[in-house]
Amino acid sequence: MKQKQTVTILITTIVLLSGVATVTGIFSSGGVGNYTYETIRQKTVTIYGKGIYKHMSADLAIQGIAQDIITLCIGIPLLLIALWGFRKGSVKSRFLLAGATGYFFVTYLFYSAMAMYNELFLVYVTLLALSFFSLFNLLTSFKPETVSEYFSTKTPANFTGGFLIFNAVAIALMWLGRVVPPLLDGTIYPNNLQHYTTLIVQGFDLGLLLPISFISGLLLKRKNPMGYLTGVPYVIFLSILMTSLSAKIIAMGINGVNIIPAVFIIPAINLITITCAVMMLRSIK
Repeated sequence: MKQKQTVTILITTIVLLSGVATVTGIFSSGGVGNYTYETIRQKTVTIYGKGIYKHMSADLAIQGIAQDIITLCIGIPLLLIALWGFRKGSVKSRFLLAGATGYFFVTYLFYSAMAMYNELFLVYVTLLALSFFSLFNLLTSFKPETVSEYFSTKTPANFTGGFLIFNAVAIALMWLGRVVPPLLDGTIYPNNLQHYTTLIVQGFDLGLLLPISFISGLLLKRKNPMGYLTGVPYVIFLSILMTSLSAKIIAMGINGVNIIPAVFIIPAINLITITCAVMMLRSIK
């Protein structure tokens, strides 16, 4: 009962604060508009110049707004639905809540580190802390040695685990394809570094998220209990994250950016992640 109360308070606060953050990100608009800026590395970057993301590059600001829309319209409702089921004792809802909370943790980890400093910095940091402790509470509420007993013998653990491994390897190769060539030819700095200090997305992916995906997938294929404990929330988190990535691509296309072939590849991968998440949840007894 005490754990339910703790998680309820944490999730409710996440809903309220993320509502403020996303609405501000979507609707704030004051500023001069797009302008060019020369970076310390003598590169010219187009700055968005409007709203809360006014100091970010134009392409990333557009993506940030698209993600705010997904967080507001999908992430927050999922949290509330999963919390309602969790309070009723549903195991499916507990996994769903862990996955949705993982999305908020990763989202505001990136916002705290990558979004140019703005008035919502403390909101981002608070959301990062709340989502981390919510996820920690939810994952530790399971007994690792018995978690596989929740799943039926027909659970598509092999397929889902294989997909998580593929996701880790494919994304890692894509990011290394951006990082390694400049190191080899001596230019050092990738073009997509823009005016930022380092490659935040690539750093967190290569150092944290992709290893978790690979190891979770491997354990899930082996039907190891820890594979279920980490792999199921991960694929739920990934399905929401890939939905936000699909929205980002659409937003960039609307703003005149060439999105071929990403507009075909990313939604297809997104569909696979959602399918895996649904199949794993449906397999819970």
